[in-house]
Amino acid sequence: MQVTRTFDILDAFLQKWPDKPDALASKQAGEWRKYSISEYAEMARNFSCGLLSMGFKKGDKIATISNNRPEWNFADMGMSAIGAVHVPIYPTISDEEFKYILGHSDARMLIVSDKALYSRLNPIADSIPKLEKVYTFNEVEDAPNYIEITELGRKNSDKYKDEVDKIKAGIDPGDMVSIIYTSGTTGVSKGVMLSHNNIVSNVKTVDPRFNITSDFRVLSFLPLCHIYERMVNYIYQYKGVSIYYAESMATIADNLKELQVNLFVTVPRLLERVYDKIIGKGKDLKGIKKSLFFWAVSLGLKYKDNGNSWWYNFRLKIARKLIFSKWQQALGGKIEFIMTGGAALQVRLARIFWAAGIPVLEGYGLTETSPVLAVNYFEEPGNVRFGTVGPPVDNTEIKIAEDGEILARGPGIMLGYYKDPEQTAQAIDDDGWFHTGDIGVLEDNKFLRITDRKKEIFKTSSGKYIAPQVIENKLKESLFIDQAMVVGENEKFVSAIVVPNFEFLHNWCSIHKVNYRDNAELIKIPQVVARYQREINELNGKLGVTEQIKRFRLVHEEWTPASGELSPTLKLRRNIVYNKYAHILQDIYGHSGTKDEAELLERMKKKAGGNSVNKK
Repeated sequence: MQVTRTFDILDAFLQKWPDKPDALASKQAGEWRKYSISEYAEMARNFSCGLLSMGFKKGDKIATISNNRPEWNFADMGMSAIGAVHVPIYPTISDEEFKYILGHSDARMLIVSDKALYSRLNPIADSIPKLEKVYTFNEVEDAPNYIEITELGRKNSDKYKDEVDKIKAGIDPGDMVSIIYTSGTTGVSKGVMLSHNNIVSNVKTVDPRFNITSDFRVLSFLPLCHIYERMVNYIYQYKGVSIYYAESMATIADNLKELQVNLFVTVPRLLERVYDKIIGKGKDLKGIKKSLFFWAVSLGLKYKDNGNSWWYNFRLKIARKLIFSKWQQALGGKIEFIMTGGAALQVRLARIFWAAGIPVLEGYGLTETSPVLAVNYFEEPGNVRFGTVGPPVDNTEIKIAEDGEILARGPGIMLGYYKDPEQTAQAIDDDGWFHTGDIGVLEDNKFLRITDRKKEIFKTSSGKYIAPQVIENKLKESLFIDQAMVVGENEKFVSAIVVPNFEFLHNWCSIHKVNYRDNAELIKIPQVVARYQREINELNGKLGVTEQIKRFRLVHEEWTPASGELSPTLKLRRNIVYNKYAHILQDIYGHSGTKDEAELLERMKKKAGGNSVNKK
């Protein structure tokens, strides 16, 4: 059958693999609850009928705030089949953001996952006139449950099934199917309007690049409210894959081992943590085992994407058997490849995982582009280059503007920002080119390399341009460093605020007999500061003179989405960090007095502001 709308994906799944016993699965009371494709299709159809019974119609907005779970799909497909618009929202944002998005989106209904979110959102919902009712996916005492909607639909199926079919037939691929609010690194979130065609065209152009088959089992844990995981979730269904949803971020490692999945999608930050833990365990080894471990790691870090010598491959075969096979087993033992996006992947991680026989394929895109614009893939030789996000997808044009900004044009480009024609006109020019806000180059006229955010590049007082993300990613290659922010706009030199990898640092302190009361005291100990200076010095040796970090400061607070320094997709919110550590910036650059402080903050906040698009 022809697939042009998102609900067509479900219909095609049912038609091609009608006997699939575990189309979707999640853990309930310690056991995997598996939904067959026929159960999934029935639940989605009942949800559609239930919505019609309640008076919902094409164009109505329905919001969800939930973890990844099969029920999310029942609601998503049920909405799209009657032309309702799905507004998925991150569970980790502030109450103020919840209130803004629910009001701005004109949502008539909200479905949340559990008791904690219901208790938090129900009072907010009461203050939003258009929001009629809040339901839950989990059973919560005294709270309406989504099952009430599906049961209503089941009871009225005979009455509404023909109407559902009629509505589906009348839905155009160009009709809006979802509004996704960009998490943003500053300012008010924008509602990205995506059509069926936006998303389905991306599914169809990305799918051929990966040899995903219906016998694959995958683990999903990145938020389905984000377009990256959501689009891949549709690819899985398009290919008849069994999708298992992780219990939580804390159980990912256990779920991978238990399920022995073939594929998962992640962000670089999680791969960095996996690598750091593996290296940490290697440091605990003794004698010949430790020597072999780090011989394999050293060999892996020399892996080349364009082919390796017979002598290298001979040694790699030994390393894989003795060392890297254990890395594979830690991920379940059956991983075919890993897909990553959302931020730049450190080249060393790409090399070491490929050497370990675990290919990591990096891609790039934005919410506004549905999302994938480019991706590395190995279905054909010569389509992977470390340090790049791969070749552009086949149905999309990419060009580099005179100022280095990446522009894109194709069927995945959004319909626009909801209720914001002015911002839409700024993002999409008269010729249909979407301005990504990212700076990049096309290497060999094929491989797209992202160098920085256009609005994050700054000049020092000597007029030299600095690309902070490049330096920050190099800093985070150190086992001692968890996060970093590079600063120095209009200043004489570049500096950095650094968050230590406290787990690794604590182990180092134990070995070197460094005593401390807490992290706040730890970062001030001269021996610790000196050790970080060594890390900075090592990096500076790889940077140009004007890029080198002349001063740095350690901070004891870890940066997370909950504390605000990182967005829900783990991007740095520079304006938040600037405000939080204004006193440190003043100390670094010698500013003093109210006027100097205000001017410094204003300059830095202005540089951090206006970041309206987000990498997938």
